Amino acid sequence: MPPLRTVGWVNVRDGRLLAVRTTGKDRFFMPGGKVEPGESDAEALVREIHEELGVRLDPTSVRPAFVAEAPGHGLGGRVVRMHCMYAEPVPGSPEPAPNAEIAELAWLTPADAHRVPPAGQIVLDRLAGVLSA
Repeated sequence: MPPLRTVGWVNVRDGRLLAVRTTGKDRFFMPGGKVEPGESDAEALVREIHEELGVRLDPTSVRPAFVAEAPGHGLGGRVVRMHCMYAEPVPGSPEPAPNAEIAELAWLTPADAHRVPPAGQIVLDRLAGVLSA
């Protein structure tokens, strides 16, 4: 089975990475989600972040950061290939808040690696230089 293509928003503030926990899940994930057929990565990121957090991202600010690939949490061994991207909210957009299936937000550091799935651990490692110890 091919890797599941997803997008994740890299939003670092005050040395911490924004993560979300979906209702009924025990781990925190990068905000974002699956890329729908015919959708670009940037379009998927803008759509998912608005659905999950109520934040309107500026599509012109979306830029690639890196790819994190690892077995997906709760996916029976299927690999997730998460295209992590930076993007800025449009002026006047609300602060991130749980919406739709999101139960909780958290601002994580590398010390929180035990709270995220394998792809999230890769993200925390990649961002270790800009995250608080």
